[in-house]
Amino acid sequence: MISKTVLFYLRSTALFLLLSSLVLAQAPPPPESAGQDTTIRVNVELVNILFTVKAKKGGALTPNLEKQNFTVFEDGKQQTIQHFSRETDLPITLGLLIDISASQERLVDIERQAASSFFSSVLRKKDEAFLISFGKSTDLLQDYTNSPKQLVAAMRDLQGDGQSPSFGNGPIPNVNTGPVPTGRVKGTLLYDAIYLAANEKLKSEVGRKAMILITDGDDQGSTYDRRAAIEAAQRADAIIYSIYYVDRGFYAGAGMFGGGGGESELRKMSEETGGKVFTVSSKHPLSEIFSQIQDELRNQYSIGYESTNPQRDNTFRKLDIRTDNKDYRVQARSGYYATKPDAQ
Repeated sequence: MISKTVLFYLRSTALFLLLSSLVLAQAPPPPESAGQDTTIRVNVELVNILFTVKAKKGGALTPNLEKQNFTVFEDGKQQTIQHFSRETDLPITLGLLIDISASQERLVDIERQAASSFFSSVLRKKDEAFLISFGKSTDLLQDYTNSPKQLVAAMRDLQGDGQSPSFGNGPIPNVNTGPVPTGRVKGTLLYDAIYLAANEKLKSEVGRKAMILITDGDDQGSTYDRRAAIEAAQRADAIIYSIYYVDRGFYAGAGMFGGGGGESELRKMSEETGGKVFTVSSKHPLSEIFSQIQDELRNQYSIGYESTNPQRDNTFRKLDIRTDNKDYRVQARSGYYATKPDAQ
């Protein structure tokens, strides 16, 4: 027969164990160590596309659409959208490429003022920008920085191609030190500047990336051609915004009254990468165009999907993004190269 003392002890022990289990069940989990990784990792390679949507009439930006308003096709096959967002605050990596060749020299002062104001207004805390000039050579005047002051300082010393700059970080690693192709004279290395900015500066960066060109679109003596420049930008996932700016007086003095004939070349590069060409005129000054580019950069959509073609075979895949409203048009890159992550 169990004594009262033993029975009391057993009951007390059982009650203690029951209460302890309840307390442990309600207690918060122990804190994780600083080195513990709690991220859920999914081994899926998404194709990510940044784009804008505009009204067909008037071209006004349309920033309030939802995932269900879009359909994505890759090489004609519909894809399943797995990620969608409106990107207004995602950090931007931006390269400004300024033509300082003889045909642009008299425009440098205006470009300096407008670009300085643009940098001061567009750059936010996590954004970065760099500055390149191109003419007879391509020069990195200011490397990546978040400081508008540094960019403005580099712009302040910007000079035409006829003068030797006494500032900056020197030329970008450049293949142009060798012979120029037969019959071509180094004068405006536009395509080389785009290729090198994409390949040397933007390719290794992540997030939103864009180049802004200020030029009349004339290329003289580049080692790379337009197609190579476009491909480099596409492989870097960089958008090209072109500002077509022509010194009509310069061309008139040379007996070329139409002015630089590069607008169509700029249009092809911009459209292939998801950007746009802006033409400077008395009705659309450079400062206004910079403001429009800023609006586009801050009103983008992002779509991500896992391609139905899983092969990473370095081929070019054509993209087509459609909306369910015929009054809208999508401004996006024409496609992407299906490269392996370590080959990008």
